[in-house]
Amino acid sequence: VMKIAAILESKGDFVATVAPDATVNALLASLAEHEIGAVVVSSDGVVISGIASERDVARALVTRGAATLDAPVSSIMTAVICTCEPSSPVEELMVQMTENRVRHVPVLDEGRMVGIVSIGDIVKARIDHLEDERKSLLSYITS
Repeated sequence: VMKIAAILESKGDFVATVAPDATVNALLASLAEHEIGAVVVSSDGVVISGIASERDVARALVTRGAATLDAPVSSIMTAVICTCEPSSPVEELMVQMTENRVRHVPVLDEGRMVGIVSIGDIVKARIDHLEDERKSLLSYITS
């Protein structure tokens, strides 16, 4: 059974964060700089206040207009619906992400944020795992 720790091993433990009082403009700059779709909202990089994504910005722009760009990130962020641990099975997290309709899940180890996993990371890990299995079976058959 593949664990979340295996995904973090290959992708690293970097988590982009932005302070709750940072502007949405600063959030967009961070998303662009790191080429990611969401950041964890945290004042200290440890305690999670929420997650702010491109989708949150788009929704706020529709309802509030351009004033959104100068608003604090805390006014548009989404509360964290689920978290996981390094020991969590990937399959379990896939179900959680689907049921809760979330794309980014912070990874906590004894309450401390040690990484973040996106739906893209999970899909990549599953594909890599299936490819390894395919190669093993092919090797077994041909030997």
